[in-house]
Amino acid sequence: MFELNGKVAIVTGGNGGIGLGMARGLAGAGARVVIAARNREKSAAARDELGAGALAIDVDVTREDSVAALVRSTVEQCGRIDILVNNAGINIRKAPDVLTLAEWHEVLETNLTSAYLCSHAAYPEMKKAGAGKIVNIGSMLSIFGAGFAPAYAASKGGIVQFTKACASAWAKDNIQVNAVLPGWIDTALTRRAREQIPGLHDNVLKRTPAGRWGTSDDFHGIAVFLSSGASDFVTGAAITVDGGYSIQA
Repeated sequence: MFELNGKVAIVTGGNGGIGLGMARGLAGAGARVVIAARNREKSAAARDELGAGALAIDVDVTREDSVAALVRSTVEQCGRIDILVNNAGINIRKAPDVLTLAEWHEVLETNLTSAYLCSHAAYPEMKKAGAGKIVNIGSMLSIFGAGFAPAYAASKGGIVQFTKACASAWAKDNIQVNAVLPGWIDTALTRRAREQIPGLHDNVLKRTPAGRWGTSDDFHGIAVFLSSGASDFVTGAAITVDGGYSIQA
């Protein structure tokens, strides 16, 4: 039920952090993983680590032509696309009154529009195959507000609603679309947050019942579950992976 042998998975932003954690889980379950990202050196290192026929393909997820080339190259080299993980994302930490329009667009296009572009491009291949799994990466800021991240929060709230829309539209094609909402995970992105937001590290530990920050390894299992036959009747869900952060009063 949890085996992914013979499956092909694209993971955007899969060369580090949560994306690489999910890629490791997928590869460990037997999937052939395509690391889709901009940093060629990091992608090559991730590809080499994953082995088992893994590929690294350069992509700018904010450009329709680049995403189309990613899908085309994946099909040419692997023959199919079974799984898409929309993980690519950035954050610009500024209050709404000082965030510029260009910065707003940069975050929304990288985090939310990219999920649309990649899903839109992968859908015909999944429909042709008669099945597919799409996993969109949200955030705790899909649920909570944060004055220091208005564009990021808007993009991640949008991810949940986009997930529900795709799940509803594509259920007829046997394509399940779900979202994962990470809590505070130890990544390069959150290390910068800890530098910029006084007291963040200690506050997260106090709020998280598990008593620790998450790691990329915590995403192996959820990646396999949402990409395998085990989740065939799960669609439109937004699943927290947060050590209990979101349920702590």
